[in-house]
Amino acid sequence: MTPIKPDAGETRPPLLSQRLAQIIEEGHERLSFSDLAEQLGNRAWGALLFIFAIVNVIPLPPGTNIVLAIPMIIVAAQMLFGRESPWFPKWIDRRGVSRSEIGMVASKVAWLERRAERLLKPRLARLTGKTAARLIGLSCVLLGVLAAVPIPLLHMAPAAGIALFGLALIYRDGVLVVVAAAASLAAIAVDALILGSGVVVLNALTSWLNR
Repeated sequence: MTPIKPDAGETRPPLLSQRLAQIIEEGHERLSFSDLAEQLGNRAWGALLFIFAIVNVIPLPPGTNIVLAIPMIIVAAQMLFGRESPWFPKWIDRRGVSRSEIGMVASKVAWLERRAERLLKPRLARLTGKTAARLIGLSCVLLGVLAAVPIPLLHMAPAAGIALFGLALIYRDGVLVVVAAAASLAAIAVDALILGSGVVVLNALTSWLNR
């Protein structure tokens, strides 16, 4: 898979915020997701996961999370099956992203990179290699499905896990893969607790109403 193939002579991947800023400077008013992937080059898989996920790591109106989770699942599923480059259905690809939306993401990424710049670096290469990328894809598919559950705030923790996996792929940081895996397990546990508590409350309410 091309996104995690090291560039010749590169010791540290370029910052994602810098690449997004370059894309903005090129004057595109709107890019399809396929065009955006092409512009992102060999960082496309991780960058797309991060971009789609970071939007989900905020409270959203009910039902919005379902729409926003679909691109995450599509990208992650293609990673799982080992595609060389991302592909999107036409009805999603046409939506794409506007220049202002890229700018919003770039500002959020820049804020994060400034605080984590010393921590994000290539290490433990096997954990971002070809086989590992498929396992990350599987993990992100499961997290994406959980993020699509139409229950308020339930999407936030799984999306955060996907965002961490995306950053790990962008910077080929195996340590961050481990962190993302741990965070994802915690997210699944928290969401399972929320769902379980909701079922208990619903059953108690139903029982009370039937008395």
